[in-house]
Amino acid sequence: MAYKWTFTTIGGNTRVHIAKGEDFRHLGELDEKMWTVLSCPTTGLEISDHTLRLMDSDHDGKIRIDEVVATANYLCAVLKDPEILLEEKDALKIADLNEENADAKQMADVARKIAGEAETIDLAAVKAAVTAIAVEQKPLPEAPLAADIIAAIHANEGDYNAWFRAAELEKMGLAVTDPEKQPKITEKDWKKLTEKVAAYEAEVAAVNAANQAAVDAATGEYQPLIKLLHLKRDFYTLLKNYISFQDFYNKEVKAIFQCGRLVIDQRACELCVRVADAGKMAAEASKSGMYLLFCDCENKPQGKKMSIVAAMTQGDIHNLEVGKNCIFYDRNGLDYDAVVTKIIDNPISIRQAFWTPYRKFANWVSDLVNKSVAEKESKGLEDMKANATAATEKAKENAEKGGKAEQQKPAFDIAKFAGIFAAIGMALGMIGTALAAVASGLADLKWWQLLIVFAAIILVISGPSMLLAYFKLRRRNLAPVLNANGWAVNAEAIINVPFGVTLTSQAKFPVLKLKDPFAKKGLPAWAKILITLAVLLVIACGIGAYMYFTQTGYFAPKAEVECVEAAQAEAPAEQQAPVENAGEQAPAAE
Repeated sequence: MAYKWTFTTIGGNTRVHIAKGEDFRHLGELDEKMWTVLSCPTTGLEISDHTLRLMDSDHDGKIRIDEVVATANYLCAVLKDPEILLEEKDALKIADLNEENADAKQMADVARKIAGEAETIDLAAVKAAVTAIAVEQKPLPEAPLAADIIAAIHANEGDYNAWFRAAELEKMGLAVTDPEKQPKITEKDWKKLTEKVAAYEAEVAAVNAANQAAVDAATGEYQPLIKLLHLKRDFYTLLKNYISFQDFYNKEVKAIFQCGRLVIDQRACELCVRVADAGKMAAEASKSGMYLLFCDCENKPQGKKMSIVAAMTQGDIHNLEVGKNCIFYDRNGLDYDAVVTKIIDNPISIRQAFWTPYRKFANWVSDLVNKSVAEKESKGLEDMKANATAATEKAKENAEKGGKAEQQKPAFDIAKFAGIFAAIGMALGMIGTALAAVASGLADLKWWQLLIVFAAIILVISGPSMLLAYFKLRRRNLAPVLNANGWAVNAEAIINVPFGVTLTSQAKFPVLKLKDPFAKKGLPAWAKILITLAVLLVIACGIGAYMYFTQTGYFAPKAEVECVEAAQAEAPAEQQAPVENAGEQAPAAE
């Protein structure tokens, strides 16, 4: 009969939920297609590297499904009840060992020897017992040369060997050597020197291996118990981040790939991941659909450095830029000076996407103006330098001739300025015509139609950005970020909008009525009301005047006026308007 698993919906996917000890016994029966992760690295995670190395049976630097299953089978064999693995602690009751198993019996004997009359043994006590064991160590051989000389030999070994090989080929006419790079030692002496260093280092390695073997022999009986206590503490933690992402979607704890917290721009980003390969991360992370900040972090007192990528999932982005300084806290609370080195721009929210086109347009205009001003300033400075140089040379020539330099004023070119004024007038005329056409069209609309037009304009500008943001926010996925760090993620790790809000916290200040002594003093309320009413009155008068002149035909096109005059000219004489001498009476008919 197939084992009945417990399922849950996490991150937009149905996943297996490991919640009881019996689940460990049946991990081998779980279809690998249901595992969220197929492999993960043994380094760079917030879990003991030693524990992961104990699980990495083939020593390839990755933990795969078969190694996870093998570890679960081992734990179920040496423990009476795997339910105790849910404790995630490195302490163990000796009575919980299954002494019917040979390995468990040996570990129980060692645990009793260390614990004495105590019923519980923990990892710290076992390590202290191992440290207390005195093992005789063989002395290391004496170095034939000083340490800095040996280091210099290793540093130059490649270049020197390459030069000597090239010299041999040069004798046969197959290469050309650079005399300036010739080593200041003969090939024969260099060979003796390197052989001496190689023999010394081989002897050191042999002595170290012998000493380690002696330590292993003396402490070998303790190693199985150390392994068990490491696995008892960390195996369930790994499983929750392997079979499913239970810890990632749990507000109370953090996943093993979350390395700390980044504080920047009055926000704290909780989703921070180490960067193992910056180039690969930059290429893969862009597929995540998240707004990402790449940061270099350094703690100078302890000489620690790391590179991270942080997801910004709430707030605005106008203050976020490359080069911005911030603070990063690792999982142990150690603070690092951090600086933003790269930004992957993706939508954070629908509201932020609404303003994105306007922000980009404003940035474009600002950059254009700054570039134009910089060019004009540079050109003006160069012109000033050129004029000053020319004036100096002219003055020098006049002084040499004994005369005075006469300033020649350039003649006023009326034709040039007439062309400029004509171009400006034409541009203003075109702008005025366009504005008049727009105003004429809007004047024919009713007030509710004006509102619809205004909403349509906003929709045309911001609509595409908001629609794109909607689809991207629905598809934000952590998997590409983890894949760049060597994970093999078997399912999407969706970060929807509600969950994304929990990954970035914003500063929340209390609502207070405080007086700012440096606040800009504005107009009193009554003055603001009067100004607002005056502005509205002017606008209303302008609209009314424009509608009046429109109805009276003041703004009618010229072609229409000519058609009206032609029609009046063709009308019968009695329908035409009286002439100017209408006051004079016609002579009476005879």
